[in-house]
Amino acid sequence: NINMKKVVLFISFIMLIVACNNERKLPNIPSPEAIAYNGVSAKKSFTNKINNVKVERKLIKTGNVTFESDELDATRKNIINLVNQYNGYISNDREYKSNGIISNTLSIRIPSNNFDTLLLEISKGVKKFDNKSVNISDVTEQFIDVQVRLKTKKKLETKYLEILKKAKTVREILDVERELGKLRSDIESTEGRLKYLQNQVSFSTLNITFYKQISASETSFSGQISKAFKKGFENVRNFFLYLIHIWPFIIILFLLFLYLRKRRLRTT
Repeated sequence: NINMKKVVLFISFIMLIVACNNERKLPNIPSPEAIAYNGVSAKKSFTNKINNVKVERKLIKTGNVTFESDELDATRKNIINLVNQYNGYISNDREYKSNGIISNTLSIRIPSNNFDTLLLEISKGVKKFDNKSVNISDVTEQFIDVQVRLKTKKKLETKYLEILKKAKTVREILDVERELGKLRSDIESTEGRLKYLQNQVSFSTLNITFYKQISASETSFSGQISKAFKKGFENVRNFFLYLIHIWPFIIILFLLFLYLRKRRLRTT
């Protein structure tokens, strides 16, 4: 038992030394502030050699825009269509009403290579932005550090598995399995961190807030009645348009009704 514990401690000590020696330092990389956002493409493909291995720059991009819109429904529909067109999705949708203002906030996750195009398309119908900002965070060093730590932990896991195969007593097996359990928990945590970083890099976030100021007449009782009449008129118009679209089926049903009625009269 004592020899087995010494072996486990010795292996752990060796792997700790290897982990320290495997720490890699990134060469001087321009700071995120040095990347000027010019509305074309803020994601530039930077590569740097680390031990003769090319490393792609890992950037997390987040944008925030706020603007006024005369037609909230039309603006919302246009944004949703653009998000679907560029393979994104809406992660959060909020609507607020207060102090004579109705606002809608959409949090959008969009593939990083489509971020600038989507922002440009949304900006086309906007007269003036109350706020428009894009933040770029460089997580290249974090990404590489997590990858190296994950690789080191998996090597250590392999060593423990080899020791487990050589264990002869129940006590030895339990000791190694206990260490393996702790190590696997660390590996899962590190893998989760790596997946999170990769997701943040692959999909950028764009928060869009658009609002409309409501006049006192619109919020009053008479204003609501006028709005209801307008909505009712639109529904009637849409109903007649729908009938026009299906007029062949209406004629067929009418002729079928006449035929059945005539046949019924003959039988009676």
